[in-house]
Amino acid sequence: MTRALITWGGWPGHEPDRVAEVFRRMLEAEGLEVRVTDSLDMFDDPEGLRSLDLIVPVWTMSELSRERATNVSEAVARGTGIAGCHGGMCDAFRGNPLWQFITGGQWVAHPGGDGQRYTVRITQPDHELVQGIGDFEVTTEQYYLHVDPANRILATTTFPTVPWYHSSNGPVQMPVAWTRAWGLGRVYYNALGHKADVIAGGAPFEMLRRGLLWAAQGKAQAEGQGVDRFQSPGSHW
Repeated sequence: MTRALITWGGWPGHEPDRVAEVFRRMLEAEGLEVRVTDSLDMFDDPEGLRSLDLIVPVWTMSELSRERATNVSEAVARGTGIAGCHGGMCDAFRGNPLWQFITGGQWVAHPGGDGQRYTVRITQPDHELVQGIGDFEVTTEQYYLHVDPANRILATTTFPTVPWYHSSNGPVQMPVAWTRAWGLGRVYYNALGHKADVIAGGAPFEMLRRGLLWAAQGKAQAEGQGVDRFQSPGSHW
């Protein structure tokens, strides 16, 4: 059976317990075996992480040790998928650059705060993760992120929506959802999800459902492959 770990905690304003519950119901409805925990202790178990098909972090801010980040990195590099949303994945563990490298981005601002009305534009309408969804409107925080140019962008939003210092740079297309690879593993991120109700239904829910399942399916494809070819002799974190 496909096995997923949902781990939640950190800043309570993002309703991590409720978001974790959305993900639990989403994955169990697809037949996955799901473990939900409000602890990061599982990140101390390298073999346990490598036995998983999917890791779903729901941790805004907080701290992550170098050892725990390395254990996650090695598990994902060997095929365990990692997927999540909003600050629970890309505003988690701000002091850990390895985490940011794995996930492909880091939140830096949400100009105007919550309640911003904006359009999410699907940039690859034929991609299996967004096919048939189409552009849609949301009213929530609009995330400005620093992102890895290697990300494969599925959806974007236009900044600025409200004027601030960033407005001097003119309009920019900011990624909302992307996929990427980390070794043999699949990574999926969606910037929506400031509150649980934002992702509890509609297009955001469907995007995340597909993204989480896609990330989990990478484990089977990685079976039998080694990661030696990815090693850099001088790498360290």
